[in-house]
Amino acid sequence: MREYPEYKPSNLPWLGDIPSHWEVWKVTHGFNRIGSGTTPKSDNPLFYDGTIPWITTSELREDTILDTSQRVTKEAVALHSALKVYPQGSLAIAMYGATIGRLGILGMDATVNQACCVFSEPTVFDTRFVYYWLWMRRPVLISLSTGGGQPNLSQDDLKKLWIPVPRIGEQRAIVRFLDYKTKQIDELIAKKQTLLDKLAEQRTALISQAVTKGLDPSVPMRNSGVDWVGEIPAHWTVPILGYVAEVRGGVTKGRKLPNEATVEVPYLRVANVQDGFIDLSHVTNIEILATELERYSLQKGDVLMNEGGDNDKLGRGAVWEGEIDPCIHQNHVFAVRPRIPEFSDWLALLTQSGYAKFYFFTTAKQSTNLASISSSNIKKLPVLLPPETERREIIDHVKTSLDKLTKQRERVIQVIERLKEYRSALITNAVTGKIDVRDFSIPTTTEQREVAHG
Repeated sequence: MREYPEYKPSNLPWLGDIPSHWEVWKVTHGFNRIGSGTTPKSDNPLFYDGTIPWITTSELREDTILDTSQRVTKEAVALHSALKVYPQGSLAIAMYGATIGRLGILGMDATVNQACCVFSEPTVFDTRFVYYWLWMRRPVLISLSTGGGQPNLSQDDLKKLWIPVPRIGEQRAIVRFLDYKTKQIDELIAKKQTLLDKLAEQRTALISQAVTKGLDPSVPMRNSGVDWVGEIPAHWTVPILGYVAEVRGGVTKGRKLPNEATVEVPYLRVANVQDGFIDLSHVTNIEILATELERYSLQKGDVLMNEGGDNDKLGRGAVWEGEIDPCIHQNHVFAVRPRIPEFSDWLALLTQSGYAKFYFFTTAKQSTNLASISSSNIKKLPVLLPPETERREIIDHVKTSLDKLTKQRERVIQVIERLKEYRSALITNAVTGKIDVRDFSIPTTTEQREVAHG
């Protein structure tokens, strides 16, 4: 795409030159209303289950907000001066914690909590142009935040922003261009994500078939005694996990230690234990009693299994290869220490199968969006157990097949990353005037078909 014919200095060091007819506006001069909201007391029934949408930062997802999980009453608005109703089309941005910089366009008149800042009633800005501009500047906004455990932006930080813009008609042309192009890119990303989901399903199906039926379809079969497994090769056994391995608990974080000698050691959390591998990109340390080190230390060959978290984390496991020594594990990660030679890889494979995932899900204690499984239930997991030689053959076969799926997955992820990079660059170049899209028009259906068919 072409550049604008003429540029001038923006006087914003980070931006450089802008098109010669653009102007730089302070955000407070371009919106008549910039404000926030508040949270009425949750224990007062007078304030909730009303008719007025109440937006929190969890609902800011770079989209138009058409509904909210909670609504407040007219009484709540009347009794809280900070609880203002903003009109449909206003732009909200998150100011607190992990959601800093998340955006949403109000699809209806609504109130917000104190963690949202709202830009409303624009004078020189098109709100969606500012939406794209703030999306582009999110990394900078995050860097401006202050605080330790939960960094925050303030309204004052946001009110100090300067935004270079053309006249309103050209802003809308840029928005039209970005709406069309980002939708195209997002649809491509969604298709690639669907492909990733299918590859994940293939992975689970491949493992499940191998660890429940074996590799030889001609062998005699028998009932496994496990309802959701069905038949297995007749020469396989089905002990429970507690008979073939020791299930070991981990250390509890945040406990008060007695006045004794301590040591600080690396420890693994739920986030480190992925489905089929251990992620050591971020390992933290914990202080324990020196006398506890032997008790909690991991040994090479231990199979780490997650006690809980989101349902997709439940029971997932991988073999510990002793990459860090010493290393311990937290109480939300079980260390399963096999009593059978060459059993670690097989057990880790079982935890990735559909039948094991079903067992973990159905025996777990469920709460809102979270689940946890006890060590006693882990010990009762039915272990489908072929002879050692056959186990090794199945493991090797699955590994070879998974390597192919992994390469496919990596290629798809690379495409998704390139699409995201292209999307980001397109937005940045458009809202900073590096490309001229004034003459862009959305192709007709006929033109799109002609492009698609060459």
